[in-house]
Amino acid sequence: MAKSKLRQLRLGQSEKAQPIETMSGWRDRFLVYLRTECHLAANSISAYGRDLEHLSTWLRGRSPTQLKIQDLTDYMSWLKEQGLAPSSISRHIVSLRMFFKFLQLESAIVDNPAELLTTPKMWRRVPFVLSVAQIDRFLEAPKPGDPLWMRDRAILELMYATGCRVSEVCDMLLANVHLSERFCLAEGKGSKQRMVPLGARAVEVIQNYLQKERPLLAKHVGESEAPWLILSRSGQRLRREAVWELVKRYVKRVGISDEATPHTLRHSFATHLLAGGADLRLIQEMLGHASIQTTQIYTQVDSGKLKKVHQQFHPRG
Repeated sequence: MAKSKLRQLRLGQSEKAQPIETMSGWRDRFLVYLRTECHLAANSISAYGRDLEHLSTWLRGRSPTQLKIQDLTDYMSWLKEQGLAPSSISRHIVSLRMFFKFLQLESAIVDNPAELLTTPKMWRRVPFVLSVAQIDRFLEAPKPGDPLWMRDRAILELMYATGCRVSEVCDMLLANVHLSERFCLAEGKGSKQRMVPLGARAVEVIQNYLQKERPLLAKHVGESEAPWLILSRSGQRLRREAVWELVKRYVKRVGISDEATPHTLRHSFATHLLAGGADLRLIQEMLGHASIQTTQIYTQVDSGKLKKVHQQFHPRG
């Protein structure tokens, strides 16, 4: 008996084709499936949703259930034309495979055309990092007189001191910040928690924010309703988009390349640690990378150190 027929019998469904639905309808049902049956984290569900928004734009009203492998190949070409990096296109392929697997489970399609997509050849793009001097200027960009300048300094210092992702900073609980012991607990991908040390400067800046600004923000909702370290003006959890906006604002203020993003602080954290002699495995642990291969990209950045080592130790240096 054909696999598709067995699947239909298991699900108690007839062989009659399901009615065609809109992309937006399928997308909404898929996101509910990810949340209720796959139990994915909210950030992962949002990422799937953003990827499928690209597909919806490309479809222009067509149903995803009618797509063949050639259509998806054309879609990959369209993504490339939009300027997406190979890593982003690879992530879209993962989203498509999961989405079309869901359509199979719903008996909207028989075969999964996304399984035939090949991942584009990946190359290691050396991340953009700031120099130590640029970091110093950037972290001091929020000035007295700026709205919530202590909070903003705490955000920037925390990202550079820990290498945390934006989502990890926004989600960090006040209870997980231990200033006297100089460490914090970050919850990364897959809800995995890791301990990250805090330097003296970060402790000082965060302490100032906790004493002078955070209590005013928490008053809007009450301390029991504001468990996060970083709060918005209304005492709520700060949105990731808000962190991007303030980083871009301070980048412009100090005259740093507009290529800098919140993730630039994470890249700079890892690169400066490596340049200072830190062990790559320890950097991997602090960044929360599952694989050492992901962390190894930072070994490509500091070519200046390699030249100095060569000059110092090579007989013909």
